[in-house]
Amino acid sequence: MAVNLVNVENISKVYGTRAVLDGVSLGVSEGDRIGVVGRNGDGKTTLIRTLARLEEPDTGRVTHLGGLRLGVLTQHDSLDPEATVRHEVLGDMADHEWAGDAKIRDVLTGLFGGLDLPGFPQGLDTVVGPLSGGERRRIALAKLLIAEQDLIVLDEPTNHLDVEGIAWLARHLRERRSALVCVTHDRWFLDQVCTRMWDVQRGTVYEYEGGYSDYVFARAERERIAAGEEAKRQNLIRKELAWLRRGAPARTSKPRFRVEAANELIKDVPPPRDRSELMKFASSRLGKTVFDLENVTVQAGPKVLLKHVTWQLGPGDRVGLVGVNGAGKTSLLRALERAARTEGEEQPAGGRIAVGKTVKLACLSQEIGELDPSWRVLEAVQRVRERVDLGKGREMTAGQLCETFGFGKEKQWTPVGDLSGGERRRLQLLRLLMDEPNVLFLDEPTNDLDIETLTQLEDLLDGWPGSMIVISHDRFFIERTTDTVYALLGDGTLRMLPRGIDEYLERRQRMEQQAAVAGPAPAARKAAPPTAHKPQKSAAEQRAAKKELQKIERQLDRIAEKESALHARIAEHATDFEKVAELHADLRTLTAEREELELRWLNLAEDA
Repeated sequence: MAVNLVNVENISKVYGTRAVLDGVSLGVSEGDRIGVVGRNGDGKTTLIRTLARLEEPDTGRVTHLGGLRLGVLTQHDSLDPEATVRHEVLGDMADHEWAGDAKIRDVLTGLFGGLDLPGFPQGLDTVVGPLSGGERRRIALAKLLIAEQDLIVLDEPTNHLDVEGIAWLARHLRERRSALVCVTHDRWFLDQVCTRMWDVQRGTVYEYEGGYSDYVFARAERERIAAGEEAKRQNLIRKELAWLRRGAPARTSKPRFRVEAANELIKDVPPPRDRSELMKFASSRLGKTVFDLENVTVQAGPKVLLKHVTWQLGPGDRVGLVGVNGAGKTSLLRALERAARTEGEEQPAGGRIAVGKTVKLACLSQEIGELDPSWRVLEAVQRVRERVDLGKGREMTAGQLCETFGFGKEKQWTPVGDLSGGERRRLQLLRLLMDEPNVLFLDEPTNDLDIETLTQLEDLLDGWPGSMIVISHDRFFIERTTDTVYALLGDGTLRMLPRGIDEYLERRQRMEQQAAVAGPAPAARKAAPPTAHKPQKSAAEQRAAKKELQKIERQLDRIAEKESALHARIAEHATDFEKVAELHADLRTLTAEREELELRWLNLAEDA
């Protein structure tokens, strides 16, 4: 029987006149992996700080098992600014001692990219004080993970980690024996790591078994039973459940919730978006050209980030952009933005960017733009426009869009200066969409947004007719809002990834393995003449390749449907071995056909 590590009995916590926690009773046992979700301001951080005894409850009590080894990652670190990274993370351990420990090597490599901390000016001997908030947070996380713990409490551990870092952290936590309580807005991470969920809502904590997918199903079921209470929220959660059921099958290793019940719940929910309808509408708003890049080179100061890139963003294209930090994702967006702002006059270091005449671009940067703090929320939105056309006959007033983004009628009269960081981010997004752009650049749009707001934003973008590029470390958001993923792998190229982020992680892993085997490049190799560039295809050849690509994509969709039907029939005839063998033979034929089409698709993608 699992030992109870922490007991929370009937605790309450009040700030001013608002009860953040009201009579909450919970427990954490050995082996528990608990994800904590809820809207910003509903008390997630207060709950885990109280659970870890960093704050005392107003009423009730929190008890810990005697001798409990507890590790806590808060949103503000307590690192000594005058100490070195070595001292903070490794303490007084000798080099041979920590270098011989596989767990320490794994943590340093996973969080910093190498034992010598390649991103830090003096490696392990770098002084902590001048480092950025993101770098300090990685150091605090490494310090915590290297120690032996019975229970780890993490508040937003994926902040400032890239896609690779998040994937590594998920694997590391799955393999640890420590119990875990984790607050995060990263839904992919929750699904990978957690086996229970705590949903903090208006002072109450609801418990659910399973990861994020199971939680979405259970919550949708609970809200369906309480039918009349929150119809709008119910419909939104059912739409997200539909996405989870119909989305990429590789998201989880096995079905995470009861398929029949889930299908019954979503039977009348439309697909997240009608791609062909949106493409048609986007073409009418944008024409044939949005952005055409021909032999483009992008630099940041003296550093060349992208070399000889030829690429096209067409009407209705929804692109996710991933890549290693510093590979040039934000720089590429800035080059496109400059070309659009100057109507093609300001060009990158090499090559040319052609911009469509009807392009109306809106950009959400990582920095939160300054607004007059005396403005009210509704006023800040109405200063852009009173009403917005969302396409397909949908129109919203400024007040309705405010409510969609979590600004209720009372909140709409709050001064901008009183908003939290997450609320200002929501307001910034709102103002962008109110301006009715037809091209959107979103650079880390999920920063500071809670899961409920992310779901509302995804729902809004599902039906948004235009072209879009999204840079994000949130895998769930990328998969939900985009149709194609491109990667910057740090080698100056821009590559399309048919299998999305899973393929990106595989490529990065292979690159790291090859680099480890090859070691430092010899001087002779460095001096070798550059290889000739592949000759550019003519415009007619590129158009023909794109046409065939679209044909292959339709064929792949049909094959995927046939494969799903075959899997269902195999399950139906599970006891008829002869029939199962016959169906497996059909499945193998389909798989071979799909692999051949995928190979042809990859070859054509280079020509297009």
